[in-house]
Amino acid sequence: MQCSWKSVILLALASIAIQYTAIRTLTSKPFQLCQLPSPQNCGVGAQETDPSFERGTAGGGGCDDYSYFSVNSTRKLHILVLATTRSGSSFVGQLLNQHQDIFYLFEPLYHVYATLVPRQSHTRNPAERRVTLGASRDLLRSLYGCDLYFLENYIKPTPSNHTTDKLFRRGASRALCQQPVCDAFGPGDLNVEEGDCVKKCATLNMTLATEACQEKRHVAIKVVRVPEIGDLRALVEDPRLNIKVIQLVRDPRGILSSRIETFRDPYRLWRIWRATGRRPYNLDLNQLTVICEDFSNSVSTGLSHPHWLKGKYMVVRYEDLARNPLLKTQEMYDFLGLSMDKNVKHWIRTNTQGSNEPSAKHKFGTVRDSAANAESWRLKLSYDIVDFTQTVCQKVLNQLGYKAVKSVEELKNMSFSLVQDKAFVPFL
Repeated sequence: MQCSWKSVILLALASIAIQYTAIRTLTSKPFQLCQLPSPQNCGVGAQETDPSFERGTAGGGGCDDYSYFSVNSTRKLHILVLATTRSGSSFVGQLLNQHQDIFYLFEPLYHVYATLVPRQSHTRNPAERRVTLGASRDLLRSLYGCDLYFLENYIKPTPSNHTTDKLFRRGASRALCQQPVCDAFGPGDLNVEEGDCVKKCATLNMTLATEACQEKRHVAIKVVRVPEIGDLRALVEDPRLNIKVIQLVRDPRGILSSRIETFRDPYRLWRIWRATGRRPYNLDLNQLTVICEDFSNSVSTGLSHPHWLKGKYMVVRYEDLARNPLLKTQEMYDFLGLSMDKNVKHWIRTNTQGSNEPSAKHKFGTVRDSAANAESWRLKLSYDIVDFTQTVCQKVLNQLGYKAVKSVEELKNMSFSLVQDKAFVPFL
């Protein structure tokens, strides 16, 4: 008897749920809530964490033997950059990565989605969303506690003896390219190219990476696979964590243009539309609508100032950061309560003035003329695609302060900015 399409979908979702349950089962006693004398003043006590300790192993202690989260007077700050692909998130991540006291990870949720949803998907299926978001929150909570071993459950093939060469974009993290993780580069090597790190540092030892995380005063993670700020509420309210969220937004027209250029096969039909002026009948409109719906829902939540986000949420427009990188970075660091050290300032000067180097043309590169890049999409998209995007995304364009264009001439007139002056004050 032939299965109906509904049965096929249910079977697929059941398979995803089983995979996730199996992964959770492999890690016994996950995230025990130890008794905290004062949840308002709890942080990660790196000095009390045994680097060789693996939760759930034979002979391993629980909360009684290992005070994983301990009370201390200087709380460890957990920074989360919430963004979407091609919104400038790599640039923002590097502004945090350069700080000498921050341990930075580039999109660790890649491994969750590669395991549970191993295909490009813009689905709004509630069951699939619950599974992936649940796994993502668990992993983020673990990583903020410097438990990098938990990430091994999602890396394929599974690391052997806690070593792997499959960590996604390992070279994008300075801490994973320096001692004690890697001996190829010293403290004086400030601008290590990602490719050089991957080549010279060889495999990644997760135990050494865990130690490097524990030695840093703060942890920052960049994610592009969490749709909305509301999906992170459980983490933000977790008394064991001290999370501050920087939500990065960008003009959806710019995001779409960048994706068309970068992800050539998934966005092939958009390129056909741009070249021919005729919209393909089978165009995947979710590739656009999901961006705008997620932005609108998330920003609406954040700017409504719910109590659980007080002191923990800031909106940053990519265009503002691109035009005034030093000023906007200083505002971000002020929100985080951190000093912007000389490494960050040096990186900004080096990476926002433009370059003819090959690295400046890499799809995930950060070396570019940031001000010119912010609205360069206007020279790449056809007017009909822009007009369609403005109609679909009108609400979020108004929310974020992006002007619509009414003609081809207005679109191509680069002396006329489409970014309105609009202040997004952190919710303090």
